[in-house]
Amino acid sequence: MARKKRRFSTFSLSFLDIMSCGFGAVALIFLIIKHGSDHDIETETQDLAAEVNLLQEEVEFGREHLVLARNTLDVTSDELAETQGLARRIIEQIEAVKGNIAQVDSSTEEQDIKRLQEKLKKLEEAKKNLEEENKKLGNNVRKFVGDGDRQYLTGLRLGGDRILILLDASASMLGDELIKVIRTRNMSSRVKRDTEKWRRAVSTVSWLTAQFPQDSQYQIYTFNTGFRAAIPGTEDRWLNVDDRDQLDKAMKELDKVVPDEGTSLERVFNAINGMSPLPDNIILITDGLPTQGMKKPRGTTISGKARRDLFRRAVKVLPKNVPVNVILAPMEGDPFAASEFWKLAMETQGSFLAPSRDWP
Repeated sequence: MARKKRRFSTFSLSFLDIMSCGFGAVALIFLIIKHGSDHDIETETQDLAAEVNLLQEEVEFGREHLVLARNTLDVTSDELAETQGLARRIIEQIEAVKGNIAQVDSSTEEQDIKRLQEKLKKLEEAKKNLEEENKKLGNNVRKFVGDGDRQYLTGLRLGGDRILILLDASASMLGDELIKVIRTRNMSSRVKRDTEKWRRAVSTVSWLTAQFPQDSQYQIYTFNTGFRAAIPGTEDRWLNVDDRDQLDKAMKELDKVVPDEGTSLERVFNAINGMSPLPDNIILITDGLPTQGMKKPRGTTISGKARRDLFRRAVKVLPKNVPVNVILAPMEGDPFAASEFWKLAMETQGSFLAPSRDWP
């Protein structure tokens, strides 16, 4: 049986070739497109991985600080609770105080204020009185003052702006009796300074200075045949009473003085005229009339009448209108002394005092 030959068709072959080429082109295009997509996906995947890593690091950092934040929050919560409790207690105290204030009677407050004002006024008046009294008495502890500057206890005029003390430092100040003076005159300086009569005289000066007004000035002269200031180098100068150190120094210098030689009132009275300004109060501490004037006497003895003449001549050189207060220490053998010094005190409107052995 003979095979039947198939007919050759050009259209069929071309069609298959075309289809094969088409499929091949499609496959090629697909491969090209797929390769590009994988590259893009890979790049995008890498970017996303980096971002994920960054986010993970931020998460870890946040977790670490979250613990710290929680601890801080706990501390803050505790402090807040404590502060709230303290505020509550303060509010309670304020309310309690307000309640107490509300309970205070306004009339009672006014009475208390008025009573305090009256007390303050009395204290101010007492202070003023003490200040005025202190000006009059200086350091004196006595509060009872007589007329003007006189004290009932002594009768001495102790006030003044410039007070001059004249202390007799002659040999007669060594004793109350002539025989004691003669015997002590030949002893050592220490024994002379420690004699009872001289120590009384120095104590008298110490007592007087304690009575001076604090705002006044003073000077202390010791005299025998000459004179000198208690503080050497301060002659013709006034010292301030309120300078306590200087006043103490003056008293220490008096402790060094040794009574010696005779008495010249005329010489020390002349020295007063050289002071500027003049004193307004003189306190004379002596035990008798002078034994010489400006010159040394020729003989070794002098009569009572001659001593009185020397005294009256000395009085003539005294500055006018200056009171002289006399403190006359006891001494035998000088009968005119008391009367002459008493007249001097009266004529100058001063005072005269003959103290006992235990004064001051």
